[in-house]
Amino acid sequence: MDGVKRWWALGALAVALLAFGLDVTVLSVALPTLAVDLQASTSELQWFSNAYTLVLAAGLLPAGLLGDKFGTKRFLLGGLALFGLASVACAYAGTAEMLIAARAFLGLGAAALVPLSMSVLNVLFPGADRARAIAVWAAAMAVGIPLGPVVGGWLLDNFWWGSVFLLNVPAVLAGLVLLAWLVPNLPGDRARRVDLPGVVLSSVSLAALTYGLVEAGDRGWGSAAVLGPVAGGLVLLAGFVVHQARVDQPLLDLKLFASPGFRWGAVLATLASFTMMGALFVLPQYFQAVQATDALGTGLRLLPVVGGLLVGVRTAEWLRPRIVVGVLVSAGFVVMTAGLVTGTATGAGDGYGFPAVWVSLVGVGLGFALPPSMDVAMGALSPGRGGVGGGVLQAVRQVGGTFGVAILGTVLNAAYRTPVDVSGLPGEAASAVRSSAAAGVEVAARVPALLGSVRESFVSGMAAALWVCAGFALVGAVLAALFLPRQAQDVAGAESGHEVVAG
Repeated sequence: MDGVKRWWALGALAVALLAFGLDVTVLSVALPTLAVDLQASTSELQWFSNAYTLVLAAGLLPAGLLGDKFGTKRFLLGGLALFGLASVACAYAGTAEMLIAARAFLGLGAAALVPLSMSVLNVLFPGADRARAIAVWAAAMAVGIPLGPVVGGWLLDNFWWGSVFLLNVPAVLAGLVLLAWLVPNLPGDRARRVDLPGVVLSSVSLAALTYGLVEAGDRGWGSAAVLGPVAGGLVLLAGFVVHQARVDQPLLDLKLFASPGFRWGAVLATLASFTMMGALFVLPQYFQAVQATDALGTGLRLLPVVGGLLVGVRTAEWLRPRIVVGVLVSAGFVVMTAGLVTGTATGAGDGYGFPAVWVSLVGVGLGFALPPSMDVAMGALSPGRGGVGGGVLQAVRQVGGTFGVAILGTVLNAAYRTPVDVSGLPGEAASAVRSSAAAGVEVAARVPALLGSVRESFVSGMAAALWVCAGFALVGAVLAALFLPRQAQDVAGAESGHEVVAG
């Protein structure tokens, strides 16, 4: 494949991944409307999100395996097509149950799209070019995250709620045509056996673990609904590891983790994702509860994250040949730490200028840290194991991000509930105020004197969450400096002999 065409193929992947990024946040805009139009309960509203998240987590490793066995391009196109069809099904769902089922299929499509797109990059872009390609890959998904509320808010103002799901369809159609044309056929290893017990153990353990962590944000860590799934997920995950060590053709070759590149690249990419998800968890709530913005305004205020990310990616790309990758990634975590610590000084009376500055710093640090970490991890994978390896990397990031939101949700809620003043309020209203700042703002519409306390308390809780985020980012800086290999390996390029690129 010639050098120009493979970059066009990367552009096609970016278009497809934009749809994935959009879907991460666009649902949040539509939830109030869905509650009314579909008469959805609070539990059903949660499952609109959980059905997608759980199936995505459960499907990452099996999807990677199928791509490695039967051909990456075939399953990548299949996953993207399923994502598009499920988006249409979401748009025209007539009941809450139908929407939950459609969201589950949407997660299944995403489970194939994300790891297999990384597998394609690993083959098309060996050596130094892979770092740039992964930076584009990461930026394409990140751009969609703040655009979801922006475009979704505009669609809800002008069309019916289903339009926020149809938003994916043009990107999916364009991605299908371009990927079918531009991506070469990447044959799989049909002789490879499917480790069915490994598939079941990995899927169920990741789904249980993810479910427990999602519930922890709402129910607290002491709830049986949290401890049961988390404990069960960890036990099954341990069983998966034991099984993989004993089977002849495992789903996941545990020797992969003996590679410092894959091991530390995966750890640092997960820490970067933890930090990013933490910031994206607290910021929308801050903009809506404290600065009184709507979904569209919130999305616009998140754009500096993407702007900072793009600046960080381009700067890191320029620096990559000049300094060792461990120093580069460590510097990214230091910049993220600085941004997060700066954010702890945010006050309830601040305008948008100060948050925009520290949010941009977090984005810059993310651009320095995330793509190079993923490049180091992917460089340790052979072409025939790119699907499963990409699935492992994304599964770890998915669980890490979910774990981050669960931890930060607990910290935020605890630090918010303690100082908020509910004296004089009836029991039901007081309980609502303590449950979240958004509910507190609603109650404050009837009790205006309460608003100041709600906003001050939320800012206090946000500061506590940002301190925790900053602590994890600082750990990432130390680990990158101490353990990340000086340069990414190039197992893909060495084993393929650059045949795809030259062919």
